[in-house]
Amino acid sequence: MRGAVIPATAPAGSQASLRLPGAYFHDCYQIAAPDANASALELYMHVVGQTPGWVNRLMALRNLLVGLAGLKNLGHLGALNAAKPIAEYRIGDRVGIFSLLYLSPDEVLLGDSDKHLDVVLSVCKVPQGAVSITTVVHVHNWLGRLYMLPVTPLHKIIVKTMLKRTASLPSL
Repeated sequence: MRGAVIPATAPAGSQASLRLPGAYFHDCYQIAAPDANASALELYMHVVGQTPGWVNRLMALRNLLVGLAGLKNLGHLGALNAAKPIAEYRIGDRVGIFSLLYLSPDEVLLGDSDKHLDVVLSVCKVPQGAVSITTVVHVHNWLGRLYMLPVTPLHKIIVKTMLKRTASLPSL
């Protein structure tokens, strides 16, 4: 499995799986964990640390365009506070573009809400030294459905690219 990005289902009992009912969109991928001893939050930080420059340029374009519709400017996906130790993160803290919603050694749930949709992202350690990344989106209105038209295919490309980059790196 090393280096492979495998489509999967949200791990049973995970925080992400609890949010699947009524979802407009969801996906899940697994990779071999770059470090089996790392916490879920450390793994998330590692994955987001692999954000390519073109993704941040797309985020800048996204922020410009959605600002015209009165939606939030989220900043860049890879914009993390490198000076903040992992152990200091608490529920409600911002971690890049997301807020921390749930935190355990084996799963971290991050998300954001706006008037058009709610999105959550789960990083969950699963058996056999793997990690799953699950995204769940609930839309609120026509603007959310319209927003998801270009975002859905781009999301899949971005997630697979970042996970492939992460999976091909040596351990943390």
